[in-house]
Amino acid sequence: MMVEPASQPTVGEAPSVTLEYLLRRMRHKSDFPTLSESVTRVQALSEAENESLSRLCDEILKDVALTQKLLRVVNTAHYRRAGTDSISTVSRAVALVGVGGIRNLALSLMLVEHMEDKQHAQQLKEEFLRTVMAGTLASELCTNAKDAEQAYIEALFRNLGRLLVGFYLPEDAQEIRALIQGKDGAAPMNEAKASLQVLGLGFEALGVAVGKSWSLPESLLSNMSSPAGPVPGKSLAARPERRAWLASLANEAANAMLNCEPTEVGDALAALGQHYAVPLDLPQQAVQEAAARARKRLTELTRVLNLKLEPDSHAERLLEAYYVDAPNAGQADSGPSPESLGLAWTDEEGALASGELPTPVASVDILTSGIQDITNTLVDSFQLNEVLGMILETVYRALDCRRVVFCLRDARSASLVGRIGLGQGADQLKSAFVIPLKAPEGASVDLFSAVCIKGVDTLIADASASSVASRLPHWFVQRVRAPTFLLLPMTMKRQGQDVVLGMIYADRDQADSLNITEKELSLLRTLRAQAVMAFKQSTAIS
Repeated sequence: MMVEPASQPTVGEAPSVTLEYLLRRMRHKSDFPTLSESVTRVQALSEAENESLSRLCDEILKDVALTQKLLRVVNTAHYRRAGTDSISTVSRAVALVGVGGIRNLALSLMLVEHMEDKQHAQQLKEEFLRTVMAGTLASELCTNAKDAEQAYIEALFRNLGRLLVGFYLPEDAQEIRALIQGKDGAAPMNEAKASLQVLGLGFEALGVAVGKSWSLPESLLSNMSSPAGPVPGKSLAARPERRAWLASLANEAANAMLNCEPTEVGDALAALGQHYAVPLDLPQQAVQEAAARARKRLTELTRVLNLKLEPDSHAERLLEAYYVDAPNAGQADSGPSPESLGLAWTDEEGALASGELPTPVASVDILTSGIQDITNTLVDSFQLNEVLGMILETVYRALDCRRVVFCLRDARSASLVGRIGLGQGADQLKSAFVIPLKAPEGASVDLFSAVCIKGVDTLIADASASSVASRLPHWFVQRVRAPTFLLLPMTMKRQGQDVVLGMIYADRDQADSLNITEKELSLLRTLRAQAVMAFKQSTAIS
C-alpha cells in the first residue's frame, strides 16, 4: 500500500512549501505521472511549428482507448462536414479538424480516461462536464477557428487545479465543497477562500504551478488565472487580456448552467452577457445562443463517450434534456420543446449500449475503413505525406503493430531509405532503413534488398530462424531487431518498366504473432496501390 507523505505544512508556511506538499501527494497517485507526460507531449507537439503531423498522430495512437474515443468524437455532427463519409484515421481527423482542434480533443479525452476508474467518478464527471462546457462556450463565442481553439484550451485549463484536486485529493475536494455549501451551519464560503483554507493554495495557483511543471506555453499559463479587478468598462478588442476575460465569462456561464434552476438559466446567462458585453464586444443574446450550441456539442460528447450520469445529477443541466429556450427563459410559456428544435437525442440515433468501451474493431474493418478514408482524400487536393501517414496508421492499427516504416527510393544512392515512421521508436529508427536496390560487385544481396528487387510480398514469422537470420542486413540486426515483420515492396511503371518506388515495413514484438489472412493481405495490397496512386497524382512525382 502506498503511504502518503506525512509532513503536511502548517498554516502560514510559504506557498512554495504548500505547493511542493500538494504535488508530492499527487505524484504518489499511480496515474498522475502518466497524465503529466501525455499532456506535456501532446501540448508540445501541437505548439511546435517544425513538428510533423505524424508526430502528433503517433502520440495519440500510442493509447488505443484514446484513439477509439477521439475517432468516435470526430464523427459527431459538429466535426463532420455534411454529406461526408465517416473518419476512420487519426491522420485524416488532424487534416480535417486541424492540429489545435485535435489537441483540444485529445487533452479533454485524457482527462476522461483518468477519471473513469476513480471511486468518486460521478463527482468527477460533473467537474469534467462543467470544465468542458466552459471551454466549449468560450470557443462558441469566437468568430474564427483559430481564436476558438485557443479560447477553448484557456477556459478549460482555468480549471486544471480544481480537476487535479478532484482526481487525486478527493477528501480535500469534498471538504472544499462542504465549506462552499456552508459546513455545520457556518456561512457559505467562496471557492477561492475555501480552497485556500483547505489546501493552503487556491485552485488557480495550483493549476498554474502544475502547468509550469508540464512546460505549458506562457501564453496559456498567463490566462489560467482569473484577471484581477472588476470587468473593464471599455472594449478589449485586439488586446491580449481579452482572452483572459473571455475565459472568465465562459466559466461563470458554465457555473450558472450547472447551478441555476432550468427556468432561471436564461436570465442568468442574459445578465452575464450584459455584464461582459462592452469589453468583449458581444451582441445581444450572444451568450444564450452560444450556450445552446455548446449544450448540443456537450450532449454529443457525452453520448459518444457513454458518460452515464446518476439520476437528478446537476450535470444533466448542462445537457439538452434541460434545454430552455433562451429568449423565453423564466416565462410561463417556455417556448418550443427540445425535440421540436431538433436538440434531443434518442436511442435510435446511435446511443451506445451501457458498459465498457466497444470491443476492439476487427482488422478487416479497420483496413476497409482506412481504404475508404484514403479514397475520400485522394479525390480532393491532398498532401502526399498526409496520405502516406493515413496508410501507415491504417496498417499500424489493423495489424496491432509495434512499429511501421515507409521507405522511399533515393535516386542518388539507388536505395530505399526510411522516410516516415509510426509506433515505438519508429521516428528514431527510420533512419536505419537503407536498402540497396543492387548488390555491390561480387556480393550477394540481403533479404530486404532481394524482396524489394523481386517485388515479392514477404512475411517473416520468426527472424531468428537460421535460414532468415543469415540474410538479415547488419543495420536491422544492430538497431531494429524485430522478431517478426512484414515487407510490402512498391513498384511503379516508368517507360514501360517496373521501378521499385518504396516499401512498407511492419513488425510486432513476438515471433509468430503477425498472422495475416488472405482477406487482410488483399486489403493491404489495396492500401499499397493507393500509395502508388498518390505518388502518381502528386506533383512531387512527374
